[in-house]
Amino acid sequence: MLPMSPAAAARRKQPEPAGLPDPLPEPAADELRLETVFAALADPLRMEVVRRLLLESEEFDHPCGWFGFDRPKSSLTHHFRALREAGLIRQRQYGAERRSHVRVDDLNARFPGLLDLVAAWNRE
Repeated sequence: MLPMSPAAAARRKQPEPAGLPDPLPEPAADELRLETVFAALADPLRMEVVRRLLLESEEFDHPCGWFGFDRPKSSLTHHFRALREAGLIRQRQYGAERRSHVRVDDLNARFPGLLDLVAAWNRE
């Protein structure tokens, strides 16, 4: 079996498990604005979050600790909130933990090819 290309991985959507908590507030798909999405992705850490969720995610959603970033919790909270408020990720509250996943369908419909670019991004 051939490995999945970054473009194909970016289009892949994990199925939603049953009984999910409601998502935290986020913009509707038709309210997503390209300049807001670009502003959120301009930060390398936020770009890395979205890229890893696209390419490395094996589950529906992941907690902040899954990424292994050596940053204060308050800093990570800020970055994840910026991604959610821009419409790039959807977050749900599970007790004291927030879990995230990329809004693949909404972003592909609104900005075709954007997630392919994020998936192909190389920090070096």
